[in-house]
Amino acid sequence: MANVTYIAPVKAESTIHKIRCAAYCRVSSSSEDQLHSYAAQVRFYSEKFNGSETEELVDIYADEGISGTGTAKRTEFQRLIRDCKRGKIDRIYAKSLSRFARNTKDCLNTVRLLRELGISIYFEKENIDTTKTSDELMITVMGSLAQEESTSISQNLRWSVRKRMENGTYKTPSIPYGYIMKNGTLEIDPPKAEIVKMIFNNYLSGLGAQGIVNELNKAKIPPIHGGSKWYLYNVQYILTNERYIGNMLFQKTYGTDTLPVKRIINKGERDKFLLTDSHEAIISPEMFYKVQELQKMNGKQYYKSKGETNIYTSRIQCGKCGAACKHKKNRDKYYWVCREHDISAELCDSVVIPDDALKSCFIRMCNKLIQHYREILLPLRRSLQELNMRRFSGNTKIIDIHKNIADIKEQRHVLSRLRKKGFMDEKKYNEKLTELESQLARQERELKKTAKADNEDNTLEQLDILIDCIDSQSGILTEFNEETFRMIVESITVQDTTLEFTLISNIKFKEKI
Repeated sequence: MANVTYIAPVKAESTIHKIRCAAYCRVSSSSEDQLHSYAAQVRFYSEKFNGSETEELVDIYADEGISGTGTAKRTEFQRLIRDCKRGKIDRIYAKSLSRFARNTKDCLNTVRLLRELGISIYFEKENIDTTKTSDELMITVMGSLAQEESTSISQNLRWSVRKRMENGTYKTPSIPYGYIMKNGTLEIDPPKAEIVKMIFNNYLSGLGAQGIVNELNKAKIPPIHGGSKWYLYNVQYILTNERYIGNMLFQKTYGTDTLPVKRIINKGERDKFLLTDSHEAIISPEMFYKVQELQKMNGKQYYKSKGETNIYTSRIQCGKCGAACKHKKNRDKYYWVCREHDISAELCDSVVIPDDALKSCFIRMCNKLIQHYREILLPLRRSLQELNMRRFSGNTKIIDIHKNIADIKEQRHVLSRLRKKGFMDEKKYNEKLTELESQLARQERELKKTAKADNEDNTLEQLDILIDCIDSQSGILTEFNEETFRMIVESITVQDTTLEFTLISNIKFKEKI
């Protein structure tokens, strides 16, 4: 007869999983008082979780000197949301709703998104916890008040700026190439002014804007605003800027009245203000207006509507020589050809690609993904998620760097106060400030390096976009879908009779032409 032996269960050791918390801080200006508040916020959250048995601080996300009316330009806020989507965070602490967002729509959308991800937010000033469903009404009310306050402040500032434009006392915040700002007035910078004159003279001599760009880069002339090289829009900006004849045209663009504020080209919807003889001219009015007329004759406009840009522009390159491919027309048919090959077949012997062939390859590639993405993309996503979770666990390096940055900025603030009160002479102040700035630069370089390593998993986020796009297709594609192409294709490489599509998240697929 068979015997039964009882085997007692092994009790697993109890493990306390701490709630992974993040703190979000923001100040909306770069004044010393606000930076002091910023440093205090970072320091407060750095110390808040020390010794806690239930919560641990994952990271501090701090935007400095950025408006809260929208989320697009708040890089740290965007990083916070990305990390939430990656599963790094369980709970967020913010000083107040106004620090988190002054746009009610953005605030509610973010709260709802995080709630779907199982992440709660605690607003300390208002004592609002999003784990309580009833708090959403309070968030709407408080967010609306913060938005109204922000809108009121914005309108007051605009009124002030407009009045200064009207009476000619407005000081331009931007300095055109060829000038320097001295005592609130634009003064000519002789070496750069000569470059401006050369650009105007060359254009009137028949050299096109792109030809001028090539000449400037060939001569290794330092680029505008410290860039790496000259670009077409740099030259167009100079050729169309009225400041080179000593005038200033204010309100070329304007901000929308609704949040988030967007800059729009002023085509007559708002007043413009022309201040003449405001500073010394670099070129004569006669030369400037001749250039404007010549540009109109050539049909060269700096601003282009979205419909005028080919969706393939700058995305197709030759796999043999690496040159970009250009769009050409022959007998009512469009095709793509390597720029080097177009100059001479001896430079590159690549083939031309008809528009229709490119579209057909894209459709075939998409249909294969639609049918097999579960076997290809989903396993890849799971592997990346597991890798990221292992890499993110116990990472305190960024927190330490934020603490150091906050301390240095606090010291800089104290140093400035000491100088203002007369407790420190200018020489000693400059020595100490230089030392602090050097320390701050080191910490910010380290933060950038660490954040870069931390953001290597951007691939995961882009992979989610790709999966969502493919999954949302109602069936196989029967015709070219421009929106899908824009969303998922990074580049196309032509390799003889094969096209290699590089999709977002750096996934590559090949299709025979």
